[in-house]
Amino acid sequence: MRPVLIQNARIIDPSQRLNTKGSLLIKEGKIAWLGEDDQAPSTDEVTCFDASNLIASPGFIDLHCHLRDPGFEHKETIATGTLAAATGGFTTVCCMPNTEPAIDNQSVVDYVKRKASEEAAVRVLPIGCITKSRKGETLAEMGELARSGVVAFSDDGNPVMNPRLMRQALDYSRTFDLPVIEHCEDKYLTDGGQINEGIIATRLGLPGIPAAAEESIVARDIALAQLTGARLHIAHASTAGSVELIAAAKSRGIRVTAEVTPHHLTLTEEKVMHYDTNAKVNPPLRTHKDIQALIQGLKDNVIDAIATDHAPHAEVEKLCEFAFAPFGISILETALGMLLGLVQEHMIDIELLISKLTQGPAEIIGNRYGALGTLKLGSPADITLIDPGKTWVVDPKKFISKGRNTPLAGTTLKGKVVATFYQGKMVYREEAAEHNK
Repeated sequence: MRPVLIQNARIIDPSQRLNTKGSLLIKEGKIAWLGEDDQAPSTDEVTCFDASNLIASPGFIDLHCHLRDPGFEHKETIATGTLAAATGGFTTVCCMPNTEPAIDNQSVVDYVKRKASEEAAVRVLPIGCITKSRKGETLAEMGELARSGVVAFSDDGNPVMNPRLMRQALDYSRTFDLPVIEHCEDKYLTDGGQINEGIIATRLGLPGIPAAAEESIVARDIALAQLTGARLHIAHASTAGSVELIAAAKSRGIRVTAEVTPHHLTLTEEKVMHYDTNAKVNPPLRTHKDIQALIQGLKDNVIDAIATDHAPHAEVEKLCEFAFAPFGISILETALGMLLGLVQEHMIDIELLISKLTQGPAEIIGNRYGALGTLKLGSPADITLIDPGKTWVVDPKKFISKGRNTPLAGTTLKGKVVATFYQGKMVYREEAAEHNK
């Protein structure tokens, strides 16, 4: 592979507290040099990529993604999902185990890893189940899953409702120092619920999902994490109350981390007006007050990472009555554009945003897969190039993902990924960008 020199970029790497103008040299799939433009190596034997007016950051890491393979390939495949990830600037995706069969044993882990090695555009790290078939009845073979290479345990959309079983899962997970990722939802409180419980639900005549359904399980699992000393990760936190609970837990030294999604940071429950099934997601879109709390949670490092919860569905599955539509948004390709709106509105700064997409999730995964989320010398050349000034209109028909289920169709966003490098290879390039020489 010919060395590549990315020139004239604004390099932002939170892992090195770096925000500077300069160049990057990629050699043999690694970061070989980083420095000021006038000190760059000779360009005689390298391929140059002019990154003027672009931001170069470590490749984004998605802790929470649904690739649907095996079992639901009509929604997404490892090939299409990872191409969509590359389009969105993600070079690592952690795939959730709600597949068919579920990722609850080594054979399914091996299938995902083999399929990824053959078809994936970026790195795929599987997450194993907490319980067999995600039924919440019996623990999965967590030791076998850990040895086979999973990065965490989760039953994803099925919370472990039995607290004794959840305690056992946390106890076992501590042996492997892997986090348990919990979808915090009291199913008894959410039974039949469609959207956030509040004025919009009342107006639409739809059953509501109360914030307490999330917060009660967050509180329970924090108590169990304190009891066991295990690593607990809260998936897609969506309420102000959850932020308060997580902050209090961290202040007491409990090993808890948390993520938030782009849609819970930028969209409110008003998006479901007119019964838009593409805005139906679990946990539901909440209120402006919740968004403000989540943003403050990012600033205060209460929330460690931004994860997409990319949940693609076939178009026909959303074309039905609201109550029968599945939960989920296809979001890999719009995530950055949505999030940069927060930067443009001066709610967060660009360094914080990039840290929550790179350094934060990398610290949760750990270094068993190498130094991810960084541009340090010798680390994998996973690089995302961003044009912060590029305006574009969301057109689901142009999505790489099979999932077209987005409530953002026709929305103008500012800021877009124009190129993505994975292990030194360019796996995505914006067609209209003429930066490559």
